[in-house]
Amino acid sequence: MDEKYSALFTPWKIGKVEIKNRIVMCPMGGTSLFGWMEPNHFDKEAANLFAEIAKNNVGLIIPGIAPLRDTIGGKWLYKGRKKFEKLKEFMDEIHKTGAKLFVQLTAGFGRSFAITDALAPVLKSKFLSALLKPVIDIQHICASPSELPSRWAEDATCRALTKQEIEQFIYAFAETARLCKEAGVDGVEVHAVHEGYLLDQFTLPYTNKRTDEYGGSFENRYRFPVEVVKAIKKACGEDYPVSLRYSVISKTKGFCEGAVPGEEYVEVGRDMEESERAAKYLQDAGYDMLNADNGTYDAWYWAHPPAYMPENCNLDDVAHIRKFVDIPVVCAGRMRPEDAAKAIAEGKIDAMGVARQFLTDHSWITKLIEGREEEIKPCICCHNACFDMAHYKGAANDEKFEDAAHMARCALNPQTMQGHKYDIVPAKTKRKIAVIGGGIGGMEVALTARARGHEVTIYEKSDRLGGVFIAAAAPSFKEKDKQLIRWYIDEVKKAGISVKLNTEIKDASSLKADKVVVATGAKPRRLNIPGVRRAIEATDYLLGAPVGEDVVIIGGGLTGCEIAYDLILKGKRPAIVEMKNDLIAVRGVCLANSSYLRDYFKFKKTPVYLESRVTNIGEKEVTVLTGEGKEIKLKADSVITSVGYVPTPIEGAKKSLTVGDASGVGNLRTVIWRARKVGMKL
Repeated sequence: MDEKYSALFTPWKIGKVEIKNRIVMCPMGGTSLFGWMEPNHFDKEAANLFAEIAKNNVGLIIPGIAPLRDTIGGKWLYKGRKKFEKLKEFMDEIHKTGAKLFVQLTAGFGRSFAITDALAPVLKSKFLSALLKPVIDIQHICASPSELPSRWAEDATCRALTKQEIEQFIYAFAETARLCKEAGVDGVEVHAVHEGYLLDQFTLPYTNKRTDEYGGSFENRYRFPVEVVKAIKKACGEDYPVSLRYSVISKTKGFCEGAVPGEEYVEVGRDMEESERAAKYLQDAGYDMLNADNGTYDAWYWAHPPAYMPENCNLDDVAHIRKFVDIPVVCAGRMRPEDAAKAIAEGKIDAMGVARQFLTDHSWITKLIEGREEEIKPCICCHNACFDMAHYKGAANDEKFEDAAHMARCALNPQTMQGHKYDIVPAKTKRKIAVIGGGIGGMEVALTARARGHEVTIYEKSDRLGGVFIAAAAPSFKEKDKQLIRWYIDEVKKAGISVKLNTEIKDASSLKADKVVVATGAKPRRLNIPGVRRAIEATDYLLGAPVGEDVVIIGGGLTGCEIAYDLILKGKRPAIVEMKNDLIAVRGVCLANSSYLRDYFKFKKTPVYLESRVTNIGEKEVTVLTGEGKEIKLKADSVITSVGYVPTPIEGAKKSLTVGDASGVGNLRTVIWRARKVGMKL
């Protein structure tokens, strides 16, 4: 192991519980040991994930939120002892690895509940709410400190929680914690004065307008989380550790509006001055650890940082708050192990929190210890499978129910939280497999086929592997994407897969192979407007084509917005023209990712023309027809088109298996999961 990581592998204590190292697996929605969108039970799928991670040298595991009251059916978690008996058996196995585990308990979401499009009308209608209450009590799930607009369906109002309901939650926290202690769980974490969830909404001035003892003054606003920890300590004893998921600063300008890094703004939530006081106040109430970062659902990219956010984005704020408490403080948020180790050695934080990297590569800590860093498959912060909750104008949470019910899967690792669906098993008959195209889809299917025992050859028409993802990974903020390409290339080499570069195959049937897989990708969709020959394609720009200072981007999808972001970082002046009523108005792109870009463009005053289209591209300007029917001229030294792609299968492909964008344009999740499925059929 590199010496720069040594501070990560020293013991520390939370209360009287010793943790063997300073790497904490942070909680993620969908990884609850008691299930998620179903009646509570002991969840074997999550348990298997944690068992694998425990064997691979993690110090502390904190599973995802365990709702104290079921989302479906409304049953209280503390009712029904059998699941806690199974939990005890599981804890015995976890402790054999030397790891520790805390269970995270939640009162819920309040206005932050990611209500889907199908459920939004239910929240708005008292009749529908009453009708569906026995199945899903949406009024209770979304109940908030005060009457508030939903984060996801802004035209729907969430009712205020009653004092009786608060008392029920406090009792449930204590009783469930007691059962966890009896099951051998090392501690519990209270969810959360963090990220704008229910308890956090009570603490924040802009979401708490109550006039009773749970609103108004500082002490009243923090009363709920204080009463929770006191109740747990009374039930479990003072020595039983209770962690608190905690946001240092809300980073919030208002409802549905966050503050991006570097922006000057007026905080409507918890600012640093209040946080200094709150951290000590919560410590003195009985909390034994702060598991910390920043943000709310209105500034979601701080707690769920996409690639656009700086690495270690929360470290400075968390390190500052560490000065005001005597209990250990964990920092999460795109943490680099070497920077975390340095901060720990300097006493700035006590441990490093890591979440989604564990979904992508369960054994990354072992690889770090053994000096095999290049073998770590990197999380690229895409949220395409772990948290693909999309939100845009006119849509609440535009997410399939399948995804809402099964979060914490991974776009890059199909085996994560999916049972045995994507297990790689040896092939009964060994075959010669030809893969046409060396992009991510081609490499994934080749690796799967090789792992099953087949002889595999990749034919790639260019001089390198990576396909269109080379362009996607080109911007400076896509270092993890570049690492992913390198990881795939290294794995292909290690697997002994034959690679023939600069070899274009025009007819799939011309290859002498038992099975042929076509992974030829897609090509950009062309616009039919006057002057379009003066424009360049998105991939051309990403691969290095020069542009001027004023750049018009036609297309406000994810690629177009990322290009605009890249141009701003380079000091250029982009403008975006989009036909839809919002930027990135598509399913599959998490709100944490899309809201960052929308908020960033507002911060930088980037011109965005929605419900508009370009009608002509001139030498130094473009003509735009706006949604109001007005024709305007935009200065344009360069024009970039980013209006999607169409598959490019080749001759003979109908008799072959097709993967990647050649079978249907999507994202990395669709590419990799499809490729794995095809590879398992060969």
